[in-house]
Amino acid sequence: MTQTQWWRDAVIYQIYPRSFADSNGDGYGDLPGAISKLPYLKELGVDAVWLSPFYLSPMADAGYDVADYREVDPLFGQTADAKRLIDEAHALGIRVLIDLVPNHTSDAHEWFQAAVAAEPGAPERGRYLIRDGKGEDGELPPNNWKSLFGGPGWSRLQRPDGTWEQWYLHMFDVHQPDLDWDSELVREGFDDILRHWLDLGVDGFRVDVAHSLVKEAGLPDEVEQSQFMEGDMGPMWDQEGVHDIYRRWRKVLDSYDGDRAMVAEAWVPKPERLARYVRPDEMHQAFNFDFLSSAWDASSYRRVITTTMAANEAVGAPTTWVMSNHDVVRHASRLGRAETSNTEGISERDPQPDNELGLRRAKAATLMMLALPGSAYLYQGEELGLPEHTTVPDGVRQDPIWEGTKHQKVGRDGCRIPMPWVADAPGLGFGPSERTWLPQPESYRALAADQQVGVPGSTWTMYRDALRLRRQYGLGLGRLTWEDAPEHVVCFDNGEIRVMVNIGGDPVPLPEGEVLLASTELDGELPTDAAVWVHKPVD
Repeated sequence: MTQTQWWRDAVIYQIYPRSFADSNGDGYGDLPGAISKLPYLKELGVDAVWLSPFYLSPMADAGYDVADYREVDPLFGQTADAKRLIDEAHALGIRVLIDLVPNHTSDAHEWFQAAVAAEPGAPERGRYLIRDGKGEDGELPPNNWKSLFGGPGWSRLQRPDGTWEQWYLHMFDVHQPDLDWDSELVREGFDDILRHWLDLGVDGFRVDVAHSLVKEAGLPDEVEQSQFMEGDMGPMWDQEGVHDIYRRWRKVLDSYDGDRAMVAEAWVPKPERLARYVRPDEMHQAFNFDFLSSAWDASSYRRVITTTMAANEAVGAPTTWVMSNHDVVRHASRLGRAETSNTEGISERDPQPDNELGLRRAKAATLMMLALPGSAYLYQGEELGLPEHTTVPDGVRQDPIWEGTKHQKVGRDGCRIPMPWVADAPGLGFGPSERTWLPQPESYRALAADQQVGVPGSTWTMYRDALRLRRQYGLGLGRLTWEDAPEHVVCFDNGEIRVMVNIGGDPVPLPEGEVLLASTELDGELPTDAAVWVHKPVD
């Protein structure tokens, strides 16, 4: 494998392990299942994979509540399977990134168990944000912070004899206590975790909620959310201290050969703030969520592309494009909604997306994304055009957001449905039995991989061809030049390729040159909600 800065233009495929492929018929995807599909990913043409957590976990939040960062949970196989996946991916020329969850652990982690057993003020308690409560007897939480999963952000500890004592912070689920990154024990512990996986050969890490690790000193009350639009996200997000952590981690990664990389999941409101995470001595990539959540509007896309690329170029970093992941509505459905920028989960009680329209737009948006300079992430199943499952029965929902918000938000189960591999097989070929941990919609049958791989005109074939051409013409390392076009058309050149995306307007003439790839059939012009790559004629 080359030692170049591969992450600058890589196309990385997200595997959500419990929903990718099941090897043993228990209804849950696992690492042996993922290993079995590596040849499929090689044929698709991706450069790397990123796996969501497979660590030992009580699964209060689908594995993002980690009990042991070094062990594979039995749900996903054996610890040796992780090493086998890394080795077999490398043998195919595919790099491997894994999820790192540093904001919080599971309450079953030995660190938290030791903290609970210790006395207030003990070093073990210093690993977590455990504080005295307010009020005469400490009966009130330390501040007014709320959990993103619903309800208060603090829970009170209780001794075995029933005595109430201090409170612990959990910005997410109650079973996910937040770590205190002022603790040198925490910092050293994660240095060791990084080295453990780097020693096993991983090529890098996706860092979960990378903007949340450090909280404002003194843990002040949160004020009105309206500050967000001014760039102040509140005292628990995007604090200056997070950058010290990533500079420390960067030194660890740089001590290994093979050009290891980190990508930040950081939801911050301004491109200039996000670009600070990818300065030369910090992260290598940061997901461009402004692009993901853009409305289906040409001026919006032009603005987001221009501002985010400029902010990243100012610090010498590539832009990292993404359209879907395990936390948001799949873009094949999101772009079929009235509010195309709405990433919230959908239930059967909500207005239903037009999935035919959504897929048409999604394919066009994908060709726009894959033609842009920088790196790109794909979410498993988007290469099949999978829509969101918008009618998951309430009784089988597993996302803690559903219960945490007292059923006000349905959560993310709809984008985490097990993959359809074989149309006429039980469970659509997800595993050797008919069992699937979440139900698959009937619409997945016609979209199964065996109905699309190598089939002309299929969504899968469009993705494969786009990745091949992207590599052939060096688009990821190219340079974008905007071209004049009607207001409803996004049009740019990247090297020898002209890209046109007709976003919701009347058909327009095709550019001069050879059509290399299109998101739909063409008849002399570019129709509404479609994209085309054209090889420009030589002057």
